[in-house]
Amino acid sequence: MKSRLLCLLGPTAVGKTEIAIQLAQRLNAEIVSVDSRQIYRQMDIGTAKPTAEEQQAAQHHLIDCVDISQTFSVADYQSLADTAIADIQNRGKQVLLVGGAGLYFRAIVDGLFEGPGADPLLRERLDQEAAQQGVDVLHERLRACDPASADRIHPNNLVRVIRALEVYELTGIPMSQHQQQWHQGSQRYPFIAFCLTMPRALLYRRIEQRVDVMLANGLIAEVESLLVAGHARDTTALRSFGYKELIAYLDGKCTYLEAVEQLKRNTRRFAKRQLTWFRGDTRIESVDRNSTPDIFTFLSGKIGDV
Repeated sequence: MKSRLLCLLGPTAVGKTEIAIQLAQRLNAEIVSVDSRQIYRQMDIGTAKPTAEEQQAAQHHLIDCVDISQTFSVADYQSLADTAIADIQNRGKQVLLVGGAGLYFRAIVDGLFEGPGADPLLRERLDQEAAQQGVDVLHERLRACDPASADRIHPNNLVRVIRALEVYELTGIPMSQHQQQWHQGSQRYPFIAFCLTMPRALLYRRIEQRVDVMLANGLIAEVESLLVAGHARDTTALRSFGYKELIAYLDGKCTYLEAVEQLKRNTRRFAKRQLTWFRGDTRIESVDRNSTPDIFTFLSGKIGDV
C-alpha cells in the first residue's frame, strides 16, 4: 500500500503556500506543486510562484520544469508527478500536494480521462472557426452542450475548449459526463484532501491586493521580457490570466487601467471556477480559513498520524 498523500488545495490567493510550508516542516514532507502555470520557467511574478526563500524552507517539486514554448499536457504532468512522488516516498518522506489546478489533482489521484482519440480534421475545423469568429463563440457553443465543462474551462483556453467540443461531437456525450468515470475506478493513491476557503468578498479583496502587489513587483517588466525573448503571444502559457491582459496593454489594444481591471476580473472568475471544481469532489473537505483562528493547528489535528 502506498503511503497516503496529503493534499492542500484551494483557489488562488487563499493562502495555501504559507500553511503548506508549516505543514511540510512539521511532517517531514516535501511539496509537489499542483499548479498548471508554476511549471513554466521565467513566469514568476504573474503565477505567484513561491519565492526562493519559501522554496528553501520546504522542498518543492514541479516548479520551473517546463519551457514556455514547450508543448505540455496533463499526461506529461502526471508522469512528472508520479516520478516526484516515488522519489519523495522512497526517501521516507511525506508527500504534500499543494495547489489549485483541479484537473492536475485528479490526474494524480484518479488518473486520466481517456476519451476518444484526437480527430485532426475536426480540430483543424474548430481551430479555424476560433480564428475567424473568436474563441468566445466556441466557448458559448461548449456551454450549450456541456455547461459543466464550460464553467471549468476558461474561454481563452482554446486547447481545452476544442478538446471538450471534440469529445462531444465524436461521442454525443458531454466530456463532463465522461469524466464521472474517474469516481468509478480505483484511486491511484490513497489521500486525504482539504480545500482552503474563505468568504467570497474577502477572497476577492485578497485577489485584487495580490494583483496590485504583482504590478508593483514588476509584472509588466516580466511580460515584456518574455515577449522580447521571442515567446509567441499565442502559447498556452502566455494566454493565461496575468499575461494576456498585459500583452493586450503592451500591444496598444487597451489602456493600463483597463488591463488591470480585466486581470482582476479574470482572476476572480478563475478562483470561482476553482472552488466549483473542488466543491464538486466529496472526498475533499472544505476548511474556512476565516472562521478557523489557528488553521495550522486545526489541519495538523485533522491529519493526525500519517
